[in-house]
Amino acid sequence: MYILKSLKNGSYYIGSSKYPFQRLEEHNKGYVRYTRNLTPWNLVFIQKFESVEEARRVERALKKLKRKDILERIVKEGFIKKHIGV
Repeated sequence: MYILKSLKNGSYYIGSSKYPFQRLEEHNKGYVRYTRNLTPWNLVFIQKFESVEEARRVERALKKLKRKDILERIVKEGFIKKHIGV
């Protein structure tokens, strides 16, 4: 799972991929419809999970929260705590 931060407006994007650096390139080249208008992006967080299913579950939970303060705390601390609701 990864978190990107837009250099254009400071917003965050949450995603999951086995190849986050390659995926960052795709975001920055405009290949991803949801992020193309906010390029360039920086990769600010990566966390590996036991399975793809677990990574996607955490990704969906974070997207549902829609809380910038939680994403900033995750980026600052460098890991996702279980108690934040995901």
